[in-house]
Amino acid sequence: MASIISKTISGHTYYYLAESARVGGKPRIVSQRYLGKAADIEAAVSGATVMPDRTRHLSFGDVAAVWEMLRRLRVAEIIDEVVGQRRSDAGASVGTYIALATLNRVVDPCSKLAFSQWWAKTAGDRWLQLPAGALDHRRFWEAMDAIGEEQIKEIERRIVSAMVETFQVDLSGLVLDMTNFATWIDSGNDRAPIAQRGHSKQKRNDLRIVGLGLVVSRDGAVPLVSHPYPGNKPDVTQFPVMVAELVARFCVLVDDDAEPGERLTLVYDAGQNSEDNYELLDGAALHFVGSLPPSDHPDLLGISKHRYKTVDKEAFPGLRAFETTKVVFGAERRLVVCHSEGLHVKQSRGFTQTLAKATRQLGELQARLARGKTRKAKDKVEAEIAQILAPRWVSRVVSTTLSGEDPKELRLSFSTDEKARAVLEEELFGKRILFSDKTPGESSTAQIVAEYRSQESVEGDFRQMKDPKVVSFSPMFHFTESKIRVHVLYCVLALMVARLMVREAEHAGMHMSVRELLDTLAGIEETLMLYQGERGRPRARRMLTEIDPTQSRLYDLFGLEAYAPKP
Repeated sequence: MASIISKTISGHTYYYLAESARVGGKPRIVSQRYLGKAADIEAAVSGATVMPDRTRHLSFGDVAAVWEMLRRLRVAEIIDEVVGQRRSDAGASVGTYIALATLNRVVDPCSKLAFSQWWAKTAGDRWLQLPAGALDHRRFWEAMDAIGEEQIKEIERRIVSAMVETFQVDLSGLVLDMTNFATWIDSGNDRAPIAQRGHSKQKRNDLRIVGLGLVVSRDGAVPLVSHPYPGNKPDVTQFPVMVAELVARFCVLVDDDAEPGERLTLVYDAGQNSEDNYELLDGAALHFVGSLPPSDHPDLLGISKHRYKTVDKEAFPGLRAFETTKVVFGAERRLVVCHSEGLHVKQSRGFTQTLAKATRQLGELQARLARGKTRKAKDKVEAEIAQILAPRWVSRVVSTTLSGEDPKELRLSFSTDEKARAVLEEELFGKRILFSDKTPGESSTAQIVAEYRSQESVEGDFRQMKDPKVVSFSPMFHFTESKIRVHVLYCVLALMVARLMVREAEHAGMHMSVRELLDTLAGIEETLMLYQGERGRPRARRMLTEIDPTQSRLYDLFGLEAYAPKP
């Protein structure tokens, strides 16, 4: 039974809605809800609006959706199972800290020092209540130090296993590639041997770099195997490690007794080619699709255009190919020689730009020599000319003549041979040589091409990790090997979560990029309204901002109702 009761405190009367019931045969008040003073009740009854004293807007949609994905993947639970429980005064478990770091990487990457400030601007503290001081950057570092290299591998294995089971990711097609990331580690730092100077794919040869190999699924470009390695190691040397881990991790699917048609297919580029790597692949229960440098096989490039047949007008417009066999890396392989009109046009356009740069540099050198002002010896000038002609194919089209012996007498003449360029385009442009161990009965020409082109998925993942705004590898403010490896772990987990979210949206009929998806979710904010009374802390009300139809579908898709503020 409900009734309104009053209480007089310090001369002021306050009203409550009380619920009464019999307890043990006697009437008792079992609950009461504060209604306010008489003026507050009068205002509410008359329809007057009580304005909040102040409001705050908190990030909700993107934070809650990513946290829900981490929950489905059991990230925190699995990490805690592998690492073990921490002391009661640790603030939070290791798994919780890594899950939080992963969440931040997906939504708004920042340093651990800035994490608590970012967290305060989100609604996350409603469903993850942590003690004061738990988000200090040093607590994150302690959690990262608690994870060893072998534990990282076990954590990734278990999370990937949970992901495949929960989201039914198709593993029949796998793509492998490698890249590297620049760091800002001091040259004298000997605590991070994984960061070395090497060939930087970000063109930062002045910085130490960390290499990263990834195997991702063709289904959604979801990471399955990651392998960080020293930046001075060539990619080809890391291939055996990744293949061995791939076979060990998915041994049930790729055991030695599997029928050829049931084996997984690994796709990679020509940078992984070596005799040892193919000896390894030939002994593994894996199919492969790779490529060969066209210039290494002039006999195939010289074959008449009449051999080329259209592959698939709808799937691959402008693509023609023919098949043959050839002994490559110690065994006879099935080869697919392709010519893409689109690739031909792009290569021709790019070569025109390269040629223009080379002729401009030669013209500047020619003018300098003509003025007789150079002090370089002839061999030095010849080396400068060779450097100008070094870019691919330029020396086949541009011919040069350097006359004279004394520096003041040196003269340069050069010309561009259009016929030579035509021969070059006919021979090489637009052509690619694919090869595989799969028989025509196991995979058609169009399927081989489609599998090879799926490399775009892992290349897209690397581009995503180099996006400074979302799902980013940087900033990385860690300077020891152990922390760098843990940093790689949660960066790869962040990429996994982002790709799974896009995949889920795709299955629901919403075709969105990672950034578009996260931006749309970020538009669902939580408004915190604070009402200050005469004394004490202000009362708070929370509600979500208005959402559009797309946001409403994402709200349901990622189960945000469970995280929304309750009335």
